Amino acid sequence: MLQAPETGATVDQWLDYLEALHPKEIDLGLDRVLMVLRRLFPRHPGARIVTVGGTNGKGTTVAALEQLLLASDRAVGAYTSPHLQHYNERIRINGVDVSDNELVAAFEAVEHARKSVSLTYFEFGTLAAFVLFDRAGLDDWLLEVGLGGRLDAVNVLDADLAIITSVDLDHTAWLGEDRDTIGYEKAGILRHGQKAVYGDLEPPRSVLQQIAAQGVDCYRLGEQYRLVEGEQGSRVVTDAGGHWAFRLPDNGLPEHSLAAAVQAFRLLQPDEADSRIEHTLTRVRVPGRFEQVADAPRIIIDVGHNPHAAQWLRQRVEALGVEGRIKAVYACLEDKDSGGVLRAMAPVVDDWYLAPLSVPRGLDRDSLHRRAQDVSSVAETMVMATSVAAALAQARADADPKDCILVFGSFFTVSEARSSLNC
Repeated sequence: MLQAPETGATVDQWLDYLEALHPKEIDLGLDRVLMVLRRLFPRHPGARIVTVGGTNGKGTTVAALEQLLLASDRAVGAYTSPHLQHYNERIRINGVDVSDNELVAAFEAVEHARKSVSLTYFEFGTLAAFVLFDRAGLDDWLLEVGLGGRLDAVNVLDADLAIITSVDLDHTAWLGEDRDTIGYEKAGILRHGQKAVYGDLEPPRSVLQQIAAQGVDCYRLGEQYRLVEGEQGSRVVTDAGGHWAFRLPDNGLPEHSLAAAVQAFRLLQPDEADSRIEHTLTRVRVPGRFEQVADAPRIIIDVGHNPHAAQWLRQRVEALGVEGRIKAVYACLEDKDSGGVLRAMAPVVDDWYLAPLSVPRGLDRDSLHRRAQDVSSVAETMVMATSVAAALAQARADADPKDCILVFGSFFTVSEARSSLNC
């Protein structure tokens, strides 16, 4: 029988235990989490809850909304996933990652409450985040959906405001093969009579049906709020009535996600003074999202892992105006549409360095090589490496100072690259 870590155990020991606790890494459903939640919280938490779902852009939306609320003197907790290097990154209280001691204490509380209920790694961590937020007496809980929405662990709590950033093809083995089916799962975070924000221009029919069926007061991009051209090529988010407008910073983050955060903030804090919003947005940073980590040659890392994210990434790369060659280091998980990603990025990449990921569900070297062979411009220039670190080292050795090295494909890809660069 698996034994829980003893008193004084480290975070890593607890994480090893969490990984072994449930037979499946991904096991969607709310029954297990609800049972333990009711033991931990006999009453609904008193905080205001914002749930953020969608295919891409969730992390940026959470980070931007977190900073806007903190600037308004709100006490804020943010729960995101996955992490890049340390598990503590998943749980922030007032903008600061929780400490090891806090995390272990929360794990102990969940372990005591769960009794014989088997929880997945993500479910256990989600409940630990709830414990920490409750103990901190926070005003707002920002909860990022891990996978899907309807059956994701964070959906055990009814949100006061729901945000759906986008809907596109990803996690198809669990969510469905088309946007309508996936949209139905994403829209599962909506509640009757609730306010919501939808952050993309073309919601699938299933999302619109759920909005209507639930009587949701939804603020849609292109309808209730818009992105328009501003001065000197800037982008501005404004409400449809022209009552407010804010210039978005060009900080390498998805503008649709920043715009959704602004609209959400206006709903949450309608009487807040506008003067600090633009300044606050300039301070938003999301590690691993179009993040430059070196110069000469420039190295940019990005967690984009599906074709929709790759299309955005390609646009960002095109806007850089790189004088030299663009070299891509790419590694991914086996369930991702790597062919779609490679095709989306091929027009802007000159040289490819492909690597396996030595993690659960990681795509191995031979399989990635076979998939890359189907994209002619990739097959012509690719170098196969034994790891992300080795691929990055080779790309740096081959690069001139004016070149740009782009590392992307997964959180695991970015994590390994950051470690190899001592970021």
